[in-house]
Amino acid sequence: MHVNWVSRDKALIRDVLRISLPVIGEHLVGLAVGVVNTRLVGHLGAAALAAVSLSTQWIFLTNVLFATFSMGATTLVAQSVGAGDWDTSNRTVRQVTLAGVAIGLVAAVLALLFAEPAMALMGAEPEALALGATYLRITASIFALSAVISMSGACLRGAGDTRTPMAVMTVVNVVSVAVSWVTINGMFGLPRLGVAGAALGMAVGCAIGATLFTGLLLKGHSGLKLDLRDLRPDLSMARRVLRIGLPKGVEQLVLHLAMMVFFRIVAGLGTVAVAANAVALRVESLSLMPAMGLAIASTTLVGQRLGAGDPKRVQRSGYLAYKIGACWMALMGLAFIFFPRVLIGFFTDEPMVIEMAVVPLRVSGLFAPLVAAELVFSACLLGAGDTRFPMIITCVSGWVMRVGGAVVLGLTLGLGLAGVWLGRASDVAVRGVILFLRFRGGRWKETRV
Repeated sequence: MHVNWVSRDKALIRDVLRISLPVIGEHLVGLAVGVVNTRLVGHLGAAALAAVSLSTQWIFLTNVLFATFSMGATTLVAQSVGAGDWDTSNRTVRQVTLAGVAIGLVAAVLALLFAEPAMALMGAEPEALALGATYLRITASIFALSAVISMSGACLRGAGDTRTPMAVMTVVNVVSVAVSWVTINGMFGLPRLGVAGAALGMAVGCAIGATLFTGLLLKGHSGLKLDLRDLRPDLSMARRVLRIGLPKGVEQLVLHLAMMVFFRIVAGLGTVAVAANAVALRVESLSLMPAMGLAIASTTLVGQRLGAGDPKRVQRSGYLAYKIGACWMALMGLAFIFFPRVLIGFFTDEPMVIEMAVVPLRVSGLFAPLVAAELVFSACLLGAGDTRFPMIITCVSGWVMRVGGAVVLGLTLGLGLAGVWLGRASDVAVRGVILFLRFRGGRWKETRV
């Protein structure tokens, strides 16, 4: 009996790693590019860092809208593939692609028209406001292409193919950083564009990525095919996707709005605080990549196994993914606690920014294992289609703990950026514990998609 358990665990570990390792690789490449871009922009000064950080919050908001469809697509494709229903999988591909492009076009028009008010709403100071508006307008021009990347990658991951998105996103990121490096610094006879150069690099990379994904799906890849002849609204399929994705989209939207208020609070502490916050977030992302990869693997495995009628292995998959993620997060947390200045110094050489980012990074290190719980167990519930309960928890905790904690600790008690990060950490901790209890309780087994 012991041998059978060992054999089953080995097979489960292989499945988790087969799906998660390419995702981790994809995120690590993205992280490396983000590190380089942050360093390139960071050396332009605190105003440039603040501009990119604040304008990125509006870009993230658009990505949250995409997530309404992409997250629903991953779950529906995974469960359809598990059940051997490829027709439903391909109908899903068509609908989410159509919806994503439409959302991207509308968001682009709004961003182009209201870039300055959007930056002012985030509390940007005059220099950062002008730079941020330029960055937002350039990146907004490719929102529809970003939607194609988001939807295509989500569908392929749902089908269990994480290698293709990794390969395409590697190309996207390498091109982005190369173009940014040249245009930020004005190399090879080109003008020095500064912050605008960073946005241009992102735009060129996204254009190439959208082209590659579209070509692969038009031809047919990993069992999925995008047939342009049937690219028309399908209300029944849209409803199925939204039944899963809309609660998740609302959850992400409410959380992101809370995060935007969070950033507005940080902006009220001054440009140096905004820059320190941006650098601390970038360093923190070092710990998130493997956990995010394991989370995506959890969504796919849970969905496919439920679709195949094998719920018993679902919980074991989730617990295994969490154990691996928590171990990594704990190790990185120790690095954040004991070596913060070394890590922060890689992104900026401004002494005031470095000193202000130290305590927030240590706060992140203390709560790191609970971040893994929030990521993995939320993803497991997504794979099962259980998205309403996490939505409620996130909406309440995001505003009460993250925003309320930031106001009380950061402003009322005068702890500044350190207090703001304590409020943020308490939000993640609460959600991590509650989502674990939800997953352990097994109510998600009753969900139908």
